[in-house]
Amino acid sequence: MKAIQIAAVGGPEVLKVCELPDLAPDAGEVLIRMHASGVNFIDVYYREGKYQAPLPLVLGAEGSGIIEELGEGVTGLSIGDAVAWYGPLGSYAELAVVNAGMVVKVPEGVSLEVAASIMLQGITAHYLAYSTFPLKAGDTALIHAAAGGVGSLLTQIACGLGARVLATVSTEEKAKIARDAGASEVILYGDIDFEVEVKRLTNGKGVDVVYDGVGKTTFEQSLRSLRPRGLLALYGSASGLVPPFDLLRLSTMGSLFVTRPISLDHVKTRAELTQRTDTLFDLVLTEKLKVHIDKVYPLSEVAQAHQDLESRKTVGKLLLSM
Repeated sequence: MKAIQIAAVGGPEVLKVCELPDLAPDAGEVLIRMHASGVNFIDVYYREGKYQAPLPLVLGAEGSGIIEELGEGVTGLSIGDAVAWYGPLGSYAELAVVNAGMVVKVPEGVSLEVAASIMLQGITAHYLAYSTFPLKAGDTALIHAAAGGVGSLLTQIACGLGARVLATVSTEEKAKIARDAGASEVILYGDIDFEVEVKRLTNGKGVDVVYDGVGKTTFEQSLRSLRPRGLLALYGSASGLVPPFDLLRLSTMGSLFVTRPISLDHVKTRAELTQRTDTLFDLVLTEKLKVHIDKVYPLSEVAQAHQDLESRKTVGKLLLSM
């Protein structure tokens, strides 16, 4: 099988197309003929060595495809099922072996491209809005990078729950995407200090929650954009890691809360996984959640996909096609 493997950490140049032995499922696993793989910042973190795993390594933490073989003891799934998954690495390949407990069936009416697009980013948006800070009508949320993969989904979900969304983006093109997703106000952070604008838009009160996947360049202003006892959910670090932070400062800024959630802690059980994916698929099928796929790359262009993602100039989801 063809796969994208890294033998050393580094820049996009370490991503190599390799011929690897075909896989076979062990007990409790399924073999999936891959159709599409999501390209995410977590892949960049592994490639750079910020997240560590034994090398050589096949990247990719979400995907979709068709089941080709069932391991011993697998029930509830059949050969030929259209499925999607996220979690274990290995989706940058023509074949993937996945624990059956992490695999969900893709309902009729949802394409395999859309399914691959919402497993990681959609589940992230879901737990941020439903679990990390459960939004309700009347809440005000600041969402950074609101035209990005997680940001656009999170904006739609937040608005669907009745929250007021203040969105930050970098360009007018992205501003339109954020408005189409339901954002009440869109702030071009290159033109205006978003902290000042947030305070103006909230009559000096600040927002209830900041959802921040940018990290280093937004962290301080995100904190200062919160109301007393507000929560900063730092779910990514697209601009770099946040430097060490003195927790005592939170007491001087209004007894603030800061959390660094990750997806794997929000799907600890099969029931929790399917509860989140069932909601996401239902939102897609009822057209309450629109998934924007920005570009689909062949495996041979994976380095370009990473470069485009890291440039932060993309809008929506990037996929690799098998």
